Amino acid sequence: MVRMSAAERRESVVRAAMAEFARGGYYGTSTEAIAKRVGVSQPYLFRLFPSKKAIFLATAARCVDETVSMLEEASEGLHGEDALHAMAAAYQVAIDEHPERLMLQMQMYLAVAAAEQEGDHEFGAAVRAGWMRLFDAVHLPLGADIEETTGFLAYGMLINCLSAMGFPAEHRVWEGIYPSGRPTGGPRE
Repeated sequence: MVRMSAAERRESVVRAAMAEFARGGYYGTSTEAIAKRVGVSQPYLFRLFPSKKAIFLATAARCVDETVSMLEEASEGLHGEDALHAMAAAYQVAIDEHPERLMLQMQMYLAVAAAEQEGDHEFGAAVRAGWMRLFDAVHLPLGADIEETTGFLAYGMLINCLSAMGFPAEHRVWEGIYPSGRPTGGPRE
């Protein structure tokens, strides 16, 4: 059997944590569940990451990285409405193909709210920095127009909520969303 490097193990922990945190959130996910999914012991998990919070923040950063990359790739060479529709369509495909990314985003926002109430501002700072990376990824392709950017992200949050609640593609709730932002007919149906 080939041994994994520490970097490869860290990567496997982030992937496993994405699935676990997406399902159970920060407070409902144990490091034991993450370690079990990866196939390592908890002590080894804590040699790779100093704390559960560090695992969560690395996982949240990965989620944002993947989303930003997908948006940038979709909008490459496009501007304005063409970029908007390309990014919206790519996001719907991502929701269908990687539902854990959508659910992790939702869990990130909940974790920030809970942590802020407890006086822990580290979660909020990290997630807000990620949100600003998403903002910047769509801002220029949309013509650096603040209203267009805000509208796109507002629609995105509505799409996140509708998708997370499991509204099927044919449901009337999607009628107010521009066609490129509607479900692609993937696993949610």
